[in-house]
Amino acid sequence: MKEPSPRASRLAMAAGIVALGVVGGGGFLLGQRSAPDRPVPVSPVVTVKDATPAPITSPSGILARADLLALAAEAADATARGDGMPAAVRDAVGKSFAIALPFGCDGPADAGSDAGMRWRYDEAAGALRINVTPVTWSPGDWWTTDGPSDAETIEGFWIPRPWTRSEACPAARASTTPEGAAPVTLAGQTLAIGQAFGADGTRQGRRDGKAYASVLRMALDEVNWSKGLALRLTGRLASGPNGGPATCRQPGGAEQRPVCLILISLEEVAIADPTMDTVLVTWPTGSPRNEGAPRPAR
Repeated sequence: MKEPSPRASRLAMAAGIVALGVVGGGGFLLGQRSAPDRPVPVSPVVTVKDATPAPITSPSGILARADLLALAAEAADATARGDGMPAAVRDAVGKSFAIALPFGCDGPADAGSDAGMRWRYDEAAGALRINVTPVTWSPGDWWTTDGPSDAETIEGFWIPRPWTRSEACPAARASTTPEGAAPVTLAGQTLAIGQAFGADGTRQGRRDGKAYASVLRMALDEVNWSKGLALRLTGRLASGPNGGPATCRQPGGAEQRPVCLILISLEEVAIADPTMDTVLVTWPTGSPRNEGAPRPAR
């Protein structure tokens, strides 16, 4: 028997390797074809809904400070965009509200003070003297065009520190301003609440520059001014020319934060001691018989 030459052996081995490669590749392809299809990853489809503001509501049915701030924020946003008032703002007309505005947080005023909202204890008379004067605006202060046709004046108050929902005086803090530094000038007020009065309409509740003033006889140890006093306003939201209770302006241009007014129909004004959570005096404005007459709560 003839022995194979070395060259023939090498050729035979090469042919075997090629055959194995062909068989293996075919098997791999057959396996791929017979295997179930793999799912192709699909990115989830995200549906973006229109950003519709939620209605301004309160669990108690009475709008509080936080609700009024939210309402004003919606009105300011619409004004900055140049849009009409959102339905959430318009639908708030007629809803009841209650808000407390703290004042005298730094303690009693001096005897000669003419601050619009102040109080002091008169030791000689043994009495607490309270004086709260509403701010008076003309319609042109809030509406350059399309204002209320019958509005003659607007009376109300600036809402202090509208960036917080707290109705309490701010906590006392040590000054962080370096000694000798120039004082910081704060921005003007940006949110007010007030009632519009017409020239031919009822004058019920109109103050015409007259303050809510009262003298309450009490001993010095009955006065607690650690948290100042609070002006409490209750009533209903009124409708303005834009169909909602809030109107905003940007007299300084588009880069200015809108300055807003919440229109109301005032029903009662009260002064309260927030420390004891007691009402000291009230001025009902919803009844002609009690017009402007303070009622001491003591």
